[in-house]
Amino acid sequence: MSFLNNTRVTNGIMTLWGEDLWRPDPGRLFPEEIILNPNGNIPKEQSPYSGEDAKNISEGTESEIEETGIEQLDELAELTGYSYDPEQDIFISNIRPWQRYIGYCRLYDEFAAPTGMIIDCDEIYFEYQDKQWMIGLWKGQYDMVTGGEIGFYKNALKFNIPGIPNALFYNAVDDEDMLEMSYVLKKNGNVLFTRKAKHWWLTGFKPGEFSEPSELSMDISITLKDIFMTNAFLAGMKKAGYQTEELLIDGNTVSFTFDAPRTRQPWTRKKITDRIIQRKNKFLCDKYQELTGSHNTVQEKIRAIKEQDQEIYQKVRKMGKMSYTLEGWITVIAALFVLYYLGSSVQRENP
Repeated sequence: MSFLNNTRVTNGIMTLWGEDLWRPDPGRLFPEEIILNPNGNIPKEQSPYSGEDAKNISEGTESEIEETGIEQLDELAELTGYSYDPEQDIFISNIRPWQRYIGYCRLYDEFAAPTGMIIDCDEIYFEYQDKQWMIGLWKGQYDMVTGGEIGFYKNALKFNIPGIPNALFYNAVDDEDMLEMSYVLKKNGNVLFTRKAKHWWLTGFKPGEFSEPSELSMDISITLKDIFMTNAFLAGMKKAGYQTEELLIDGNTVSFTFDAPRTRQPWTRKKITDRIIQRKNKFLCDKYQELTGSHNTVQEKIRAIKEQDQEIYQKVRKMGKMSYTLEGWITVIAALFVLYYLGSSVQRENP
């Protein structure tokens, strides 16, 4: 079965997966007994999600998530782990994209700016049930798209890296630890899009939209598992710099606004380099709008770009954070190499 043709339908929501590339734990998400339709789709009645699970995963997009109709872009969306929401004109991450298997490390954020992503970030660290947990918040300009993210991770592995606090490597949480999350991404007070789902990595990326991170805010709600996790999370938020009066608490649901980041930002975020990179990003967004201004659907837009500007077309194919591209792999490999090298150096200095 080719991973390039593996599209899935769950409760009427079409998603694109790279499951054959990444199947360390096929389990419930891709049970062996499922028989694909001749066109490569999973029949609705055999969907691995049903009832509340399907509702939780699909909630937040009133329309169906669909293919773009461009074969190359659909294949790329499958490989990068994204689906397209035509109602809001955004790309969103699936439950099991390839990024789920590389976890999170602070060095990923340090490498963001040099690869064209000027984004604000806050990490909320807390301890629960004798494990280390982290909820990450991101918003800003991801090359040619404006976006926002909430990520949930656990099981920290500590690295002592000089100059980089919280140099921890986290795994993405398992399905049973996913949380109900939602956010409204606003630009200068105006809503760009909304997201709501039970997820581990709730994202949205709007192509052709240019924003400065300071223009963006996220109105966030997260429902924790129980009162103990809620209290631990609140303690982590306080430690990160959030004030009690900034938080709205309803049972185990915590709501707040992520606007100006409270935590230390990546050292690669410098005013002069931010300005240079953002100038390039705005040029790309302006070009995208110029090429697609007379078209309404994503199919028409992508075809127009492909016919008129191959450079912009390649940028579209690399949209989002940590895409399945050479640049994405360089970022991951470089981060892991730095972790290994510096970790080994620390061990040699402190036997």
